[in-house]
Amino acid sequence: MTGAVVGLTVVTSLPQSEPTQAESPAAHVPTLVGRTVAIDDPGALLSLLPQTTGAERVLSWVRHGEGLVGWGRALGLRTRGPQRFVQAQQWWQSVVDRAVIRDDIHLPGTGPVAFGSFSFSPDSPAGAMLVVPEVLVGRRGSQWWMTTIGVDSHLPGSFAPSAASPPVAPVDVTFADGALSGAQWSTVVASAVERINAGEMDKVVLARDLAVNAGCAIDPRWLLQQLAERYDATWVFAVDGLLGATPELLVRLEKGLVTSRVLAGTIRRTGDDEHDLALAASLARSSKDLEEHEYAVRSVAEALAPHCSSINVPESPFVLHLSNVMHLATDVAGVLTDGATSLGLAASLHPSAAVCGTPTPAAAGAIRELEQMDRGRYGGPVGWIDAAGDGEWGIALRCGAYDETNPTKIRLFAGCGIVSGSEPASELAESDAKFVPMRDALAG
Repeated sequence: MTGAVVGLTVVTSLPQSEPTQAESPAAHVPTLVGRTVAIDDPGALLSLLPQTTGAERVLSWVRHGEGLVGWGRALGLRTRGPQRFVQAQQWWQSVVDRAVIRDDIHLPGTGPVAFGSFSFSPDSPAGAMLVVPEVLVGRRGSQWWMTTIGVDSHLPGSFAPSAASPPVAPVDVTFADGALSGAQWSTVVASAVERINAGEMDKVVLARDLAVNAGCAIDPRWLLQQLAERYDATWVFAVDGLLGATPELLVRLEKGLVTSRVLAGTIRRTGDDEHDLALAASLARSSKDLEEHEYAVRSVAEALAPHCSSINVPESPFVLHLSNVMHLATDVAGVLTDGATSLGLAASLHPSAAVCGTPTPAAAGAIRELEQMDRGRYGGPVGWIDAAGDGEWGIALRCGAYDETNPTKIRLFAGCGIVSGSEPASELAESDAKFVPMRDALAG
């Protein structure tokens, strides 16, 4: 169902009446009816996802075996443009205000939950999507729960969560250059360094893409399970056909505590533990990487300052060890003072220097001129929000977007922070390392 608000679409898989107003995204919102109940341990979260007719119907936010998975679409909102965050926030608040939900658990992530994904650029036709699943299963420590949702008079059905049929590995997978070849992208990096050295900006994040084709429809459950197995320290996500494994938590809001993990500065692992320790030490001393990291941390702290008190920013970063790369990382924390929701905080933080650059206007302009592609929802916030406004939002990194009309095709993305000391060949190698999680998952 499409409303009369420009750039905004309300989507539901259940019957609903036509809107009678169009003053705001919340002009017509059906009533969600549902319940959250405790359940026994049903097995690994991602193993519960059923085989579906499309990747857009699979939802995930899982790390170290905990988090949320969902499927089906009780209600959704698609919006785009500069007001996409505001419209999504208004719509979700209206949904929550109308919802009739019995919640026996009362933890972050219980009751009604919307999964969301937002485009990096306000100009991208990819826009943003909020999805309320018909079935959601969550785990937090030893506590498990299930939420089932219906709309208006369509009450939620009963469901006993159990392991679904196993996914099938992709076949005949091929990779090809996207908008630019590796050599062309290296030239773009060199141009960006020239602009930085000329004083136009301090840092810019440049991305590139790869085109993936398979011999049959690519099962999103296969990709998610492979990513979770190999990169369990990341947040394995799926929202509306965008899926991946991000190491970067843009913001978490839980009962008034705000936290954000900032990553900037990367080095590829070799597989030799002794050598990797030496590389980690060199990363921690690298002036180029420390400069890049400082810009990213500063941008996050400044964005959170209007919303928080007692902001804690460690004096120096730590080295985060992942399976394929190591990052300089800093955890920023604060206490919420203005009642913002997790989605509102994510909007304030986007785009951070970690995915755009600094100063933001100059870096965003360079991205538009140099990348020669639409990032879509790559580099944008991805995560979830509950009825209390609590939630977790990551940055959509190490990810791929399904072709909307052909499930045998996925577009992969990777990006690198460019500063004055950046070398094109090194940045190309870093971007190749960032493709590895999705490439390996597709290769099986």
